[in-house]
Amino acid sequence: MKNIFWFIICAISIACSNQKSENKNETVSEIELPFYNEPTFTPKWIEETDKAFDEIHTIADFKFQNQKGNWITQGDLDGKIYVANFFFSICPNICPLMMGNLLKVQDTFKSNPNIKILSHTVMPWLDSVNRLRDYADFNGINAENWSLLTGEKKEIYELARNSYFADEGFGKSVTEDDDFLHTENLVLIDQNRRIRGVYNGTLSLETKRLIEDINYLLK
Repeated sequence: MKNIFWFIICAISIACSNQKSENKNETVSEIELPFYNEPTFTPKWIEETDKAFDEIHTIADFKFQNQKGNWITQGDLDGKIYVANFFFSICPNICPLMMGNLLKVQDTFKSNPNIKILSHTVMPWLDSVNRLRDYADFNGINAENWSLLTGEKKEIYELARNSYFADEGFGKSVTEDDDFLHTENLVLIDQNRRIRGVYNGTLSLETKRLIEDINYLLK
Protein backbone atom coordinates (compact mmCIF):
# COMPACT_ATOMS: atom_id res chain seq x y z
CA MET A 1 0.00 0.00 0.00
CA LYS A 2 2.86 2.35 0.89
CA ASN A 3 4.46 1.88 -2.55
CA ILE A 4 1.13 2.49 -4.27
CA PHE A 5 0.65 5.66 -2.21
CA TRP A 6 4.02 7.10 -3.28
CA PHE A 7 3.35 6.09 -6.88
CA ILE A 8 0.13 8.12 -6.86
CA ILE A 9 1.90 11.14 -5.29
CA CYS A 10 4.65 11.04 -7.95
CA ALA A 11 2.10 10.75 -10.74
CA ILE A 12 0.21 13.81 -9.46
CA SER A 13 3.44 15.81 -9.15
CA ILE A 14 4.47 15.00 -12.73
CA ALA A 15 1.02 15.91 -14.04
CA CYS A 16 1.10 19.24 -12.21
CA SER A 17 4.58 19.95 -13.54
CA ASN A 18 3.50 19.23 -17.10
CA GLN A 19 0.44 21.44 -16.68
CA LYS A 20 2.61 24.32 -15.43
CA SER A 21 4.91 23.87 -18.41
CA GLU A 22 1.97 23.93 -20.81
CA ASN A 23 0.57 27.04 -19.15
CA LYS A 24 3.95 28.72 -19.37
CA ASN A 25 4.15 27.98 -23.10
CA GLU A 26 0.63 29.33 -23.59
CA THR A 27 1.61 32.52 -21.77
CA VAL A 28 4.69 33.00 -23.96
CA SER A 29 2.60 32.50 -27.11
CA GLU A 30 0.05 35.05 -25.91
CA ILE A 31 2.70 37.66 -25.09
CA GLU A 32 4.96 37.44 -28.12
CA LEU A 33 3.68 39.28 -31.19
CA PRO A 34 3.57 37.40 -34.49
CA PHE A 35 4.64 38.55 -37.95
CA TYR A 36 2.28 38.95 -40.90
CA ASN A 37 3.62 38.16 -44.36
CA GLU A 38 0.63 38.04 -46.71
CA PRO A 39 -2.90 39.43 -47.34
CA THR A 40 -4.77 36.82 -45.28
CA PHE A 41 -2.99 38.15 -42.18
CA THR A 42 -2.18 34.66 -40.97
CA PRO A 43 0.04 35.12 -37.88
CA LYS A 44 3.51 33.58 -37.96
CA TRP A 45 5.80 33.17 -34.96
CA ILE A 46 9.32 33.01 -36.37
CA GLU A 47 12.47 32.60 -34.27
CA GLU A 48 15.59 34.59 -35.15
CA THR A 49 17.42 31.32 -35.68
CA ASP A 50 14.92 30.27 -38.36
CA LYS A 51 16.02 30.78 -41.98
CA ALA A 52 12.61 32.33 -42.66
CA PHE A 53 13.42 35.18 -40.26
CA ASP A 54 15.45 37.00 -42.92
CA GLU A 55 12.54 36.70 -45.37
CA ILE A 56 9.88 38.33 -43.19
CA HIS A 57 7.74 40.79 -45.16
CA THR A 58 8.71 44.47 -44.78
CA ILE A 59 7.12 47.77 -45.82
CA ALA A 60 8.54 49.22 -49.05
CA ASP A 61 10.11 52.66 -49.39
CA PHE A 62 7.76 55.58 -49.95
CA LYS A 63 7.70 59.36 -50.27
CA PHE A 64 4.53 61.35 -49.55
CA GLN A 65 3.65 64.85 -48.33
CA ASN A 66 2.03 65.43 -44.96
CA GLN A 67 -0.41 68.11 -43.79
CA LYS A 68 2.47 70.54 -43.25
CA GLY A 69 3.75 70.09 -46.79
CA ASN A 70 6.80 68.17 -45.55
CA TRP A 71 8.00 65.09 -47.40
CA ILE A 72 7.82 61.93 -45.29
CA THR A 73 9.84 58.86 -46.27
CA GLN A 74 10.52 55.43 -44.83
CA GLY A 75 13.83 56.84 -43.62
CA ASP A 76 11.94 59.10 -41.21
CA LEU A 77 10.52 55.97 -39.56
CA ASP A 78 13.76 54.01 -39.20
CA GLY A 79 13.98 52.57 -35.69
CA LYS A 80 10.48 53.78 -34.85
CA ILE A 81 7.18 52.01 -34.22
CA TYR A 82 4.23 53.28 -36.20
CA VAL A 83 0.58 52.67 -36.97
CA ALA A 84 -0.65 52.96 -40.56
CA ASN A 85 -4.19 53.37 -41.85
CA PHE A 86 -6.08 54.60 -44.91
CA PHE A 87 -8.88 57.19 -44.94
CA PHE A 88 -10.34 60.16 -46.82
CA SER A 89 -11.43 63.49 -45.42
CA ILE A 90 -15.08 63.39 -46.54
CA CYS A 91 -15.69 59.83 -45.29
CA PRO A 92 -18.93 60.04 -43.26
CA ASN A 93 -18.81 57.03 -40.94
CA ILE A 94 -15.90 54.57 -40.73
CA CYS A 95 -13.09 57.14 -40.98
CA PRO A 96 -14.31 59.35 -38.11
CA LEU A 97 -14.45 56.27 -35.89
CA MET A 98 -10.93 55.23 -36.90
CA MET A 99 -9.51 58.69 -36.43
CA GLY A 100 -11.21 59.03 -33.07
CA ASN A 101 -9.59 55.81 -31.89
CA LEU A 102 -6.23 56.88 -33.29
CA LEU A 103 -6.50 60.04 -31.21
CA LYS A 104 -6.36 57.71 -28.18
CA VAL A 105 -3.10 56.30 -29.53
CA GLN A 106 -1.77 59.82 -30.13
CA ASP A 107 -2.68 60.92 -26.60
CA THR A 108 -1.22 57.78 -25.01
CA PHE A 109 2.18 58.21 -26.65
CA LYS A 110 2.26 61.98 -27.16
CA SER A 111 5.53 62.34 -25.24
CA ASN A 112 7.28 59.48 -27.05
CA PRO A 113 9.00 60.57 -30.31
CA ASN A 114 9.52 56.94 -31.30
CA ILE A 115 5.80 56.28 -31.82
CA LYS A 116 4.25 57.62 -35.04
CA ILE A 117 0.95 57.42 -36.91
CA LEU A 118 0.68 57.54 -40.71
CA SER A 119 -2.76 58.08 -42.24
CA HIS A 120 -2.78 57.82 -46.03
CA THR A 121 -5.59 59.39 -48.01
CA VAL A 122 -7.21 57.14 -50.61
CA MET A 123 -8.60 60.22 -52.38
CA PRO A 124 -5.43 62.20 -53.11
CA TRP A 125 -7.17 64.06 -55.95
CA LEU A 126 -9.38 65.63 -53.27
CA ASP A 127 -7.17 65.61 -50.17
CA SER A 128 -4.53 68.21 -50.95
CA VAL A 129 -1.95 69.34 -48.42
CA ASN A 130 -4.12 72.33 -47.49
CA ARG A 131 -7.23 70.20 -47.06
CA LEU A 132 -5.32 67.74 -44.87
CA ARG A 133 -4.02 70.63 -42.79
CA ASP A 134 -7.57 71.83 -42.17
CA TYR A 135 -8.65 68.27 -41.36
CA ALA A 136 -5.80 67.90 -38.89
CA ASP A 137 -6.57 71.20 -37.19
CA PHE A 138 -10.27 70.35 -36.90
CA ASN A 139 -9.58 66.92 -35.39
CA GLY A 140 -6.76 67.86 -33.02
CA ILE A 141 -4.08 65.92 -34.90
CA ASN A 142 -0.52 66.78 -33.92
CA ALA A 143 1.86 66.77 -36.90
CA GLU A 144 4.82 66.01 -34.63
CA ASN A 145 3.75 62.38 -34.30
CA TRP A 146 0.84 61.96 -36.73
CA SER A 147 1.19 62.55 -40.47
CA LEU A 148 -1.74 62.73 -42.87
CA LEU A 149 -0.19 61.73 -46.19
CA THR A 150 -1.07 62.50 -49.78
CA GLY A 151 0.61 61.83 -53.12
CA GLU A 152 0.03 60.05 -56.40
CA LYS A 153 -2.92 57.66 -56.30
CA LYS A 154 -0.99 54.86 -58.01
CA GLU A 155 1.84 55.04 -55.48
CA ILE A 156 -0.49 55.15 -52.47
CA TYR A 157 -2.58 52.24 -53.71
CA GLU A 158 0.45 50.10 -54.60
CA LEU A 159 1.94 50.67 -51.15
CA ALA A 160 -1.40 49.93 -49.48
CA ARG A 161 -1.98 46.68 -51.33
CA ASN A 162 1.53 45.30 -51.66
CA SER A 163 3.08 46.43 -48.38
CA TYR A 164 0.24 46.83 -45.87
CA PHE A 165 -2.21 44.33 -47.46
CA ALA A 166 -4.71 47.05 -46.66
CA ASP A 167 -7.51 46.46 -49.14
CA GLU A 168 -10.64 44.47 -48.36
CA GLY A 169 -11.07 43.94 -52.10
CA PHE A 170 -7.51 42.69 -52.56
CA GLY A 171 -7.19 40.35 -55.53
CA LYS A 172 -10.45 41.42 -57.17
CA SER A 173 -10.41 42.60 -60.77
CA VAL A 174 -11.17 46.31 -61.03
CA THR A 175 -10.81 48.86 -63.76
CA GLU A 176 -8.87 52.06 -63.27
CA ASP A 177 -12.08 54.08 -63.26
CA ASP A 178 -13.77 52.17 -60.44
CA ASP A 179 -10.65 51.35 -58.44
CA PHE A 180 -11.16 52.51 -54.87
CA LEU A 181 -9.32 51.27 -51.81
CA HIS A 182 -11.22 50.83 -48.58
CA THR A 183 -10.24 49.26 -45.27
CA GLU A 184 -10.90 49.83 -41.58
CA ASN A 185 -7.65 48.15 -40.55
CA LEU A 186 -5.00 49.74 -38.38
CA VAL A 187 -1.64 48.12 -39.11
CA LEU A 188 1.13 48.04 -36.51
CA ILE A 189 4.69 48.26 -37.86
CA ASP A 190 7.74 47.56 -35.71
CA GLN A 191 11.16 49.22 -35.66
CA ASN A 192 12.29 47.09 -38.61
CA ARG A 193 9.38 47.76 -41.01
CA ARG A 194 7.61 44.48 -40.21
CA ILE A 195 3.86 44.04 -39.66
CA ARG A 196 3.22 42.93 -36.06
CA GLY A 197 -0.50 43.52 -35.61
CA VAL A 198 -3.77 44.23 -37.44
CA TYR A 199 -6.78 45.78 -35.70
CA ASN A 200 -10.32 46.91 -36.49
CA GLY A 201 -9.91 50.66 -36.24
CA THR A 202 -13.58 51.29 -35.52
CA LEU A 203 -13.56 49.38 -32.22
CA SER A 204 -12.36 50.81 -28.90
CA LEU A 205 -11.45 47.35 -27.60
CA GLU A 206 -9.19 46.76 -30.61
CA THR A 207 -7.56 50.14 -30.02
CA LYS A 208 -6.83 49.14 -26.44
CA ARG A 209 -5.17 45.96 -27.73
CA LEU A 210 -3.15 48.04 -30.21
CA ILE A 211 -1.87 50.27 -27.40
CA GLU A 212 -0.90 47.20 -25.36
CA ASP A 213 0.99 45.76 -28.32
CA ILE A 214 2.85 49.03 -28.90
CA ASN A 215 3.94 48.95 -25.26
CA TYR A 216 5.15 45.38 -25.79
CA LEU A 217 7.27 46.44 -28.78
CA LEU A 218 8.73 49.28 -26.72
CA LYS A 219 10.18 46.71 -24.33
